[in-house]
Amino acid sequence: MTETPAAPDDRGRLSSLARLWPFARPYRGLVALTFVGALLATLTQLAIPLITQDVVDGPIADGDRAGLVPLLALALAFGIAEAALFFLRRWAMNISSLQIERDLRDTLYQRLQRLPVAFHEGWSSGQLLSRATSDVSTIRRFVGFGAVFLVVNLITCAVVGVLLLVTYWPLGVAVLVTTLPLTWYGLRWEKRYNTQSRLVQDEQGELATDVEEAVQGIRVVKSLGRSGLVFGRYDRKAQRLRDLQLDKVRTLALIWCLFEFHPQITLAVILVGGSLAVGSGALTVGGLVGFVTLFTVLLWPILSLGFLLAQAQETASACDRIGELLDAPLTVTDAPGVRPQAVGTPARLRFEHVGFRFPGAGDPVLADVDLDVAPGETVALVGATGSGKTTMTALVARLFDVTAGRVTLDGHDVRDLPLVQLRTVVATAFEEATLFSMSVRENVALGRPDATDDEVAEALRVAQADFVHDLPWGLDTRIGEQGLSLSGGQRQRLALARAVLGRPSVLVLDDPLSALDVHTEALVERALREVLAETTALVVAHRASTVMLADRVALLEHGRITAVGRHSDLLAEVPAYRALLSSESELAGLTGLAGPELSEAGSR
Repeated sequence: MTETPAAPDDRGRLSSLARLWPFARPYRGLVALTFVGALLATLTQLAIPLITQDVVDGPIADGDRAGLVPLLALALAFGIAEAALFFLRRWAMNISSLQIERDLRDTLYQRLQRLPVAFHEGWSSGQLLSRATSDVSTIRRFVGFGAVFLVVNLITCAVVGVLLLVTYWPLGVAVLVTTLPLTWYGLRWEKRYNTQSRLVQDEQGELATDVEEAVQGIRVVKSLGRSGLVFGRYDRKAQRLRDLQLDKVRTLALIWCLFEFHPQITLAVILVGGSLAVGSGALTVGGLVGFVTLFTVLLWPILSLGFLLAQAQETASACDRIGELLDAPLTVTDAPGVRPQAVGTPARLRFEHVGFRFPGAGDPVLADVDLDVAPGETVALVGATGSGKTTMTALVARLFDVTAGRVTLDGHDVRDLPLVQLRTVVATAFEEATLFSMSVRENVALGRPDATDDEVAEALRVAQADFVHDLPWGLDTRIGEQGLSLSGGQRQRLALARAVLGRPSVLVLDDPLSALDVHTEALVERALREVLAETTALVVAHRASTVMLADRVALLEHGRITAVGRHSDLLAEVPAYRALLSSESELAGLTGLAGPELSEAGSR
């Protein structure tokens, strides 16, 4: 997802920025107060040039010192009003922009949690991270400053333009004429700046991905001595980001140059034309001073337009990038009107003519799969790598939705169960154990926050995770990111404890013992048998010992179940099953068993 789309036209830019309105609507009062305060504070400044004109043409020209007092008092009053309005604007602006940022960030995070697994598998984490952090911050800065002054400064330019025409229309027309080429060049370069901004934002996401991968994989990088290779890859992207940013800076510098150059040329035109007008009597000295002072009020709005338009382009790109996430379809959701259904503990799990194909893929991963797992029964899924075992287990908790057929629990299609209920009655332990930066207790009770201490202790016992009591603060010890402070076996045991906590109706185990040593594995299996006797279980098996936990075994070949039965029966009657086991170093020893030994092994 790193391709940069063509820069949309101005109408597309406005459409992108319009995405912010739903987040600003709840705070429209504060937003309006921000705009009003900023506009009034800016317009208050216009009183000073007009007062200056009266001072020059009145008390100064007449030598009336007493006449200065009311005019100076009036200028002071306008100054105090401007300061008060400035404070009001900053107060309302900070509250509204921070609230909008919070709501946008919350909405984006909730959306990421709701998007299906298939979506996350297609996006790099760095791209998602950059959108949830830097893009949201870009929007907050624009909402709190850029949007306000972009509108206020344009209004100021219009009001001052009218006042200049009223003061002395020939010079006013000359000022307006000089803005035409400025506007044309500004719009031309803004489109280029927008494209460059999008390239920079996307490249920042790519760089964030590299940093995250390098940190998470630091053990692999160091063990292979590939720090130089990883840094070289990072440095090339960092160099590209630098080049893209420099391109953007050069474009912005050119825009600034145009907006900086314009007031100087215009001021020269005003002074020359105004001096001739004063000499001919068409304009008073006070009128010229007031005209020049009015124009100086325009300096900041004109100079800021380059920066504000560039900020608007960056914000529009950020809105587009965030919109890609907010607009991504939620393919795994609750059906309309869905209600909780009665599901027993244990439950009957059935795959009925199930098929699954990844979007845009060629051959299906699963095709016409039928499997009936009785309540309290444990079935092991055995198959070669790529045969569809993990995909099949993922369909039970609707991490993916079937593309054909259906999966049922006690006769209810899993798509007819609320996701909250489904993922409560179905617990899953994955081969790759994922832990979070929280305490041991919080990690284990992640799916059951209301679990009692006794239930947590029982889950830890089943998973043979008593090592947690030796950690510095026991169950309250905070585990580092991804649980890297623990060994692979320790992480896997905690993930298993999390899955068995609460004795779910259906337990799905995707080879959860692969990282355990033989001794620990035997202890876990002995305790796990107690859990499996009280629940329905679907277990992906690669080890002989894991197969022995099952009542029956299902052989999966090329996305189809070709045989189902007891391990001993399949070993004796299905050549493909024997061939698969003989290819697995840990299972190969079983093929050498014969007669009573084979039967005994199969019945254990």
